[in-house]
Amino acid sequence: MSRLACGALVVLLLGGCGGQSSQEPVTVTLLEEWTSKTLSEARQQELEQFTRETGIRVKVLPSPESNWEKLALWQQLLETGAGGPDVYGIDVIWPRILNEYFIDLKPHFAKEISLQFPAMVASYTVDGKLVGLPYRADIGLLYYRTDLLSQYGYRAPPRTWAELERMATRIQTGERAKGKKKFWGFVWQGAAAEALTCNALEWQAAEGGGQIIEDDGTISVNNPDAIRAWQRAARWVGSISPPSVIGYEEWNALNVWVAGDAAFMRGWPTAYLDSHTAESPIRDKFDISLLPGGRGGRVGTLGGAALAVSRFSAHPREALELVRYLSSSDVQTKRSRVFSQPPTLPGLYDVPAVLAPNPRFALLREAFQTGIVQRPSNVTGKKYHDVTNAYIKAVHSVLTREASGPAAAAALENELVRITGFRKGSPPRNQPTVARKP
Repeated sequence: MSRLACGALVVLLLGGCGGQSSQEPVTVTLLEEWTSKTLSEARQQELEQFTRETGIRVKVLPSPESNWEKLALWQQLLETGAGGPDVYGIDVIWPRILNEYFIDLKPHFAKEISLQFPAMVASYTVDGKLVGLPYRADIGLLYYRTDLLSQYGYRAPPRTWAELERMATRIQTGERAKGKKKFWGFVWQGAAAEALTCNALEWQAAEGGGQIIEDDGTISVNNPDAIRAWQRAARWVGSISPPSVIGYEEWNALNVWVAGDAAFMRGWPTAYLDSHTAESPIRDKFDISLLPGGRGGRVGTLGGAALAVSRFSAHPREALELVRYLSSSDVQTKRSRVFSQPPTLPGLYDVPAVLAPNPRFALLREAFQTGIVQRPSNVTGKKYHDVTNAYIKAVHSVLTREASGPAAAAALENELVRITGFRKGSPPRNQPTVARKP
């Protein structure tokens, strides 16, 4: 059904990507993945302002909701070699998968690149080519209830996963003693989906358990630290986390958190907006922190999106202008003020207009500079989908207790060898977990 839906969209979209009369203003087509109604409306306002400033019109094309359906659609459209869409929003794990279809942005954005977080630029760089210019930043964070931590005598959020487990257990026990039988210590994303790759990678990297596949192609996942991290998470299921957490995606965890039924939540920066609405019962009772860590440090999985220009674009000059505008400091400043969207430009984290309504951004800058772990999408390229699916299956089997940690890791290691042809090995020791190399 997904393939049929994508096929229908391809026909629909290509039908609207024909040539234009030389007498008409140029219209560039944009295909990108924001589906939130609020953010989509804001994006439309940005595009209307772009048209007023440049005279270039922008047509936004519809896209599926599922991330992998989006990728399938992007690939189908690009494989046609059609003159549109002109600009594509690409997920942080797509650059090497789609690299061949996009122009190198490095010659066009030398100044803009120098202003970006280096780790973000690296994540969209393939063999020295800048596939996309970052314009939306994401990283895994810990959300915590400030009121409950204070009530139970804690002065700060947990710095390690062991501390989180102890604090979550105590707060959950206390709240249930007050009659809140549906209260949980910690909610996260445990469904067999890409979000589980993000969560599990954070657990194991924090313990020094590597990045699944290292930059040099070493399959490092079968190691005691990664196994221990998975087994610890399995212990949470049914204790400090709901038994149903093994089916939770982002919105499931967010709903429990916003309802006031959890002490801690692993989430993305966008969850702040939902948690801080006027109707939210936890509106002024929460804050964010770096995720807990271990001997490997405190890390969050890098997410976000960039803008790429199709090498088949019928309007490359205008497409580049759109990318320049949407990633500009002015647009990112407004986006951060109105929607608390973290900028991709470190310099904006010192701007009062950005920092005043978002005092937590100082923490986010620290995370983007020192606390990033990346999924092995660049090193595995077009095989990443198979790699992440194998990883998700292995970790989920440990969470559901269908397999032991050692058995799941050994089977995963062999499966990754089969998928990639890479060699087995161990994570590098005594090296902090940081962004992957370009």
